[in-house]
Amino acid sequence: MTGGAMFAAEAFSPHETLAAALIAHAADGDDGSHDLAHILRVFRNAMRIHAEEGGDGRVLAASVLLHDCVAVEKNSPLRAKASALAAEKASEILAKLGWSVEDIDAAAHAITAHSFSAGVAPRTLEAKILQDADRLDAIGMVGAARCFYIAGRLGSGLYDPFDPAAADRPLDDKRYAIDHFQTKLFKLAEGFQTETGRRLAATRDKSLRDFLSAFMDEI
Repeated sequence: MTGGAMFAAEAFSPHETLAAALIAHAADGDDGSHDLAHILRVFRNAMRIHAEEGGDGRVLAASVLLHDCVAVEKNSPLRAKASALAAEKASEILAKLGWSVEDIDAAAHAITAHSFSAGVAPRTLEAKILQDADRLDAIGMVGAARCFYIAGRLGSGLYDPFDPAAADRPLDDKRYAIDHFQTKLFKLAEGFQTETGRRLAATRDKSLRDFLSAFMDEI
């Protein structure tokens, strides 16, 4: 392992040994909204929730590290299958590390259920924590930044200059970035699975709403 990779693994303490084995697989593709920085933010969210809610830390850490190990663009017809594809790849990776079938299945379920697009209900505490940790990164200030990054990546405009609030048109988040706040981001806080996640989400949801209000004042 290179010095840089070792330093990256150490950021995932207390699971740095596991991270050292998995970090090369963690972020697939060149999407800056689903890169190693995103993985690390989700890990920190997950560990914060885990500290209060419990669960299997090893399974959770592996699930976080591998939840985006298959890259599928937001506008791809395969988007709804992205988490299932990641779970399949993660299962193969963990099997090569000698993990038990039970633990592999637990990690795979958490990875499959984390995705908003997949529509799979999380059945285990680890799956609930991963879903909450990932969704926390979609709201708040980082969530706003990621929204605009993805919009630019996909060629969307920031907003409709003649009707930015969509008062007389249907919302269209494929054309306008700020429409995504209404179509998805503001809905996320209602669906958190853990008490800790809900508490953290409430703070970030307010930040996101305050951001949009300030944005609208400027345009």
